[in-house]
Amino acid sequence: MSAIEPDTKDWTWVLERPCPACGYDAGTLDRTTLGARLRRDAAGWPALLAAPDAAVRPAPGVWSVLEYGCHVRDVHGVFGERVALMLAQDDPVFGSWDQDEAALDGRYQLQHPATVARELMTAADTVAAAYDAVPGDAWGRRGRRSDGSVFTVETLGRYHLHDVVHHAHDVRAAAAAVDDVLGPLRERFAAMVGAGGRVLEIGSGAGRDAAALEALGLAVRRTDVAPGLVELLCADGHDADVLDPLVDDLDDPRRPGTPYDGVRASASLLHVARADLPVVLARLAAATRPGGALHLSVKQGDGEGWSTHGSVPAPRRFTSWRADALAAVVAGAGWEVAAQEEREGQRGETWHQVLARRR
Repeated sequence: MSAIEPDTKDWTWVLERPCPACGYDAGTLDRTTLGARLRRDAAGWPALLAAPDAAVRPAPGVWSVLEYGCHVRDVHGVFGERVALMLAQDDPVFGSWDQDEAALDGRYQLQHPATVARELMTAADTVAAAYDAVPGDAWGRRGRRSDGSVFTVETLGRYHLHDVVHHAHDVRAAAAAVDDVLGPLRERFAAMVGAGGRVLEIGSGAGRDAAALEALGLAVRRTDVAPGLVELLCADGHDADVLDPLVDDLDDPRRPGTPYDGVRASASLLHVARADLPVVLARLAAATRPGGALHLSVKQGDGEGWSTHGSVPAPRRFTSWRADALAAVVAGAGWEVAAQEEREGQRGETWHQVLARRR
């Protein structure tokens, strides 16, 4: 694995002017909301860490989502210790903390994403509670780093929040760069759906794809079989539903009786058993208007079974497909295949991409 170039920059300038990369502006922060802001940032990490490629670096020398998550978890712990020290002592000097050494010593790349997500949430809540409890006359108490940089409790909190906000921005920017590979395919799907069309998304996950489709002028019903991911989508202000396309009613409770203009199931139906995929696709066809669009993606291969690989600790079913067999199942379920493509994934695996129309 390629080494990460150490970050030796002095970021204290973010206390004086907005960060042009992530948009964070320390000067506009109401210190009484610091705890809430840290909790809100942390709430987005479980979905990021649940991504199938969370442990994969987007480029040599660039941290994976997993490594960033480990770092953010540890940042919360370090800043929590510093806040406690400043409140207990007069003008203390903080112990040195080298983030790059911490990543190597902690073997960030080998940690389990789901465990890191839980630990990050706990660490964020702990330090947020510490900021919530700072007495009004204690925000000006001072402390200093070993390099001589001086902070008050308030400026330390502002600096702390930028650190985690900036890393969340880094992760989402990297994900967007990878996702751009599928941009043309997404645009073809959107054109098939039609301007203003309604899409049922199966397996919304963190909601990145839904946001991209909405940016193209579509309306998206976000769904996922995992209640935790649905809760996070709702916490972000979206309508979202727990839905298993094999057994649940596919009718949209917000638009009862109205068929969808399209269905998108990207990297989600690979968890459906081989014998069940025809049933799922037929149910999705029945919920879609004639001429409506389907975008489906699954991994290439022949296997089927349960596995704990990836970033989710619980066993999950994985079913791989060959292109001809997949096209036959799609056609037999009431869809007419319009296009098939193969694309290479980040781990070197091959993904089948299918665009189809409802007959």
